[in-house]
Amino acid sequence: MAQVTSGLRAILSIPAIYELFENVVGARRCRAAFIRDHVRPEAGERVLDVGCGTAAILAHLPEVDYCGYDISKDYVEAAGRRFGGRGRFVASLLTEHSLAGEPPFDLVLAIGLLHHLADDEAVQLLGICRAAIAQHGRLVTLDPCFDSAQSAIARRIIAFDRGQNVRTLDAYRRLASHSFPRTRAQLRNDLLRIPYTHAVLECRA
Repeated sequence: MAQVTSGLRAILSIPAIYELFENVVGARRCRAAFIRDHVRPEAGERVLDVGCGTAAILAHLPEVDYCGYDISKDYVEAAGRRFGGRGRFVASLLTEHSLAGEPPFDLVLAIGLLHHLADDEAVQLLGICRAAIAQHGRLVTLDPCFDSAQSAIARRIIAFDRGQNVRTLDAYRRLASHSFPRTRAQLRNDLLRIPYTHAVLECRA
């Protein structure tokens, strides 16, 4: 099992294969619904995308001032090739010093990120996001989620995820509460073509 999981991680680290896999399971539809129902962006807003991957979310955003961070140089280079001047793409870990001198952001996105982080890492990152957000701004996150009512198939699929810290909805909410006392948490079971449960957090500064 460990060898299979390790091999899957290696394959999905290749941007073209990662995007192909996502599209097969319905990622385009997922992103569109996520943006429509939870992010609700407006043209001209400043958007920070933490763990942006190949920045595929940009295809669903209006004209915004977009900045994406990801630790994968390959993913960031793929984002630059696809979207060019539509945003800034930084191959780096986001730290408390990364955004020095940046104006506040209206929206911060963390899509499929928190379940890759241990609790202390997630709390630290959420604090960095809180500091980057304008007074009226929001952080919106999307992650796989375990839930007692989900199907056995969904639970098994999620258990194979590359992230080693998939949580329950309440556990994600507790992480966010350290920096965002006003957090709305919601389960979604309808975003992908396959049985799958997502946790969505809408966090206000």
